Amino acid sequence: MTANSAPVAHSYALSVLDPDQTDLLRALDGVFTGWGRAAGAREILPPPVYPVSDLEKFDVYTNFPHLALVAAPLDLADGPPKPADGRFAPADVREVRLGLPHATCFGAYLFYEGAELAQDTLVTLVNRCFRNEDHYVPLRRLASFQMREIVALGSFEHTQQVLAAFTERITAFGAAVGLDLDRVAASDPFFENDGARALLSRLSPVKYEFQAGDLAIASVNTHRNFFGERCRIRLAGDTGFAFTSCVAFGLERWLAVLLDAHGGATEALAAVRDAAARVP
Repeated sequence: MTANSAPVAHSYALSVLDPDQTDLLRALDGVFTGWGRAAGAREILPPPVYPVSDLEKFDVYTNFPHLALVAAPLDLADGPPKPADGRFAPADVREVRLGLPHATCFGAYLFYEGAELAQDTLVTLVNRCFRNEDHYVPLRRLASFQMREIVALGSFEHTQQVLAAFTERITAFGAAVGLDLDRVAASDPFFENDGARALLSRLSPVKYEFQAGDLAIASVNTHRNFFGERCRIRLAGDTGFAFTSCVAFGLERWLAVLLDAHGGATEALAAVRDAAARVP
C-alpha cells in the first residue's frame, strides 16, 4: 500500500487506515483534545460497550432502533456453532445484554451517575461508536468510527458558554485548514419525537452541525437536563438536575474531507499542524 492510498475497505463498511492516515487522525484528535484540556477538561476513558440497561436509560432503543447494534455471547449448549456465509444464525447466540453506543458522550453521564458535582465540570473522552446505517461510504459513513467529545456538566450558563467558545474555535480551525464549513441547525437525537423537549427543540434548535459539503464532521449539542435527570446528576447548591452539553468531532469524517481538500494524508497533516499553530 502506498503512503497516501485509500483506506482498505472491509465488509460491513469497516476501514483500516494506513500509517500516514493514522498519523493524520491522531493529529486531529490531539488538536481537539488539546482544546478541551486548555478549557479545563480532564480526560476519562469509557468502555467500547455498555449494558443494554444503561443505554436504555437514554431512550436509545426507543428513538434510534434503526441505528442500534448489540453484542451477545455464543450459545455453546450443542457445541461451538460455526458461521455460515460469514454470519451466525439467531439460534447460535444467547440473550443480548451488551449494547454498542452510537455516541461517545454516554460514557460521561454514566461516569457521573448519582453524583453531586462540586462545581461546573468539563470532561473529554473518545470512543468507538457503532451505527447500523442503511448504506455506508468509506470514511464518510462507517459502521464503526471514532468520535472525540468535550462534555460540559453543571449550570445551564456553563453548558452554553462552552458551546459558544467551541463554535468559534471550530469555525476558525475549519477555515485555517482549508475547509468551508456551514453551521446548520439539525434535529436533536436524544429527545423523543413527540415529547415536550422535542417541541422545545423545534422552537429553539439545540443541535448545530458543521458541514463540509453535505457531510457533518462536528456538532455542538444542548441537552438541557435530559441526561442529568436520567443519571441523577446534580450540581451542589442547586435543587434541580445538572444541565449538559457536548461538542463532538467525527474523526474519520474529518479525515475524509481533509484528504479530499489536500489530495493526500501527508499534505493534510501539514495543513492541520499549521492550522493548530494559528488556532490554539
